[in-house]
Amino acid sequence: MHIVAIAWIYVVLMMSITEHSVIAGIMTFLLYGVLPLSIILYLMGAPRRKRNRAKAEKLLLEEAAAARQAEDVKSEDR
Repeated sequence: MHIVAIAWIYVVLMMSITEHSVIAGIMTFLLYGVLPLSIILYLMGAPRRKRNRAKAEKLLLEEAAAARQAEDVKSEDR
């Protein structure tokens, strides 16, 4: 996916270079390149963020269960 993003930025950069004024070139680059690309990359990364969040919650629950089990073992020894 990153190669497509790089290619799109290159195309938009070439478009913005051909504009008649500097302001038009900057606006073309921002409005045709950076803004849409940031939205698309954010949306495409949502499943990965969801998986990472679920993995972190699972790890936290496993650590809590291990700590509880260790605490139970200590209380049985007393």
